Amino acid sequence: MTMALEGIKVVDLTRLAPGPYCTMFLADLGADIIKVEPGGGRAQAFSSAMAGEERRAYDAENRNKRSIVLNLKEPEAQQIFYKLAKDADVIVEEFRPGVVKRLGVDYDTIKEINPRIVYCSVTGYGQDGPYQEVAGHDINYISIAGAQSMIGQRDGPPAVTANWLADYAAGGMQGAIGILAALMARERTGKGQYVDISMTDGVVSLMHAEAAQYFSTGIVPTRGDVLFFGGMPFYNIYETKDGKYVSLGALEPWFYQNLCKALGREDFSSYEFDTGEKREEIFAYFRETFLTKTRDEWVELLRQADVPVAPVYPLDEVFSDPQINHRQMVVELDHPKFGKVKQVGISIKLSDTPGQIRTLAPLAGQHTDEILQGLGYSKEKIEELRSAGAIA
Repeated sequence: MTMALEGIKVVDLTRLAPGPYCTMFLADLGADIIKVEPGGGRAQAFSSAMAGEERRAYDAENRNKRSIVLNLKEPEAQQIFYKLAKDADVIVEEFRPGVVKRLGVDYDTIKEINPRIVYCSVTGYGQDGPYQEVAGHDINYISIAGAQSMIGQRDGPPAVTANWLADYAAGGMQGAIGILAALMARERTGKGQYVDISMTDGVVSLMHAEAAQYFSTGIVPTRGDVLFFGGMPFYNIYETKDGKYVSLGALEPWFYQNLCKALGREDFSSYEFDTGEKREEIFAYFRETFLTKTRDEWVELLRQADVPVAPVYPLDEVFSDPQINHRQMVVELDHPKFGKVKQVGISIKLSDTPGQIRTLAPLAGQHTDEILQGLGYSKEKIEELRSAGAIA
């Protein structure tokens, strides 16, 4: 069966979180991804420490990819990269601004070799501006974009979150969208272009609804007081009798009425957006009431009452949930060394050209010889390059 991105060739220079996640989407949908891994120095040591053989077996980010190790500080390795780039459709990198230029593999260099190239850079702050060379990670980008200040309990400190907002949603996903848009534009113009993805920009974009409220009212949203950040009793998380938690999303008035009826307090249904003393009374009643039944008892009862409710799962329960399994969001694959291994499935469901998991994540340099032979290098030349430290 044909896949949506079959025939698209991607050279992937990325290493951590946003970049590999971006190219995972492209790979799952059929693109041929050549993952260029670092050869030599601290980058190679860090890459190896973060992705041993067993870790890679379960690694969804790098499945459906081939791996070559190039030391781009060596001129002969640069020449190999140029050959890869010549017939590639996409290059993705996530170095700090200026690094790819020093390595001789920047967009201006590559577009002279291949004017049709779509070249995507994923960075923390973007390719220009006063912060372009400032170091950072997800927690820094969501902080400067305002999201971190709104996550956590009222009157408490901001809560440290996992790296989903900036790395994956604002970086990886928006990078994939930018690449696909540029490929579509190339169909009309015949030319590639540069895609500049800033994770900070992406988080600001994710905050558009809160920004609109601030722009229109001048009121700064605060932790625990905003509707979607724990400010309302009907859109919140509650502890249950068994020490577990349920999440409520009874946003619409009819769902809130169903909730109040199920909890025996229909009189509360007139106060869904109250911010005064009544809100605190409702909060107190909800907290007390949810402690009277177990998590699963509440989920069953409230779903029967047509209330948006879900259990707050720890990760082990996620992958035994019938909906998650029905949607094939956990898959079991055969590994030649470790036997059956599980990975998260493919989230984008296409009816006519569905994605596929064709291969597991490669070991570093697993396909170096295969890729070089495909570029016309002889076995003797490959050994020379290996001896010279250009490849591994």
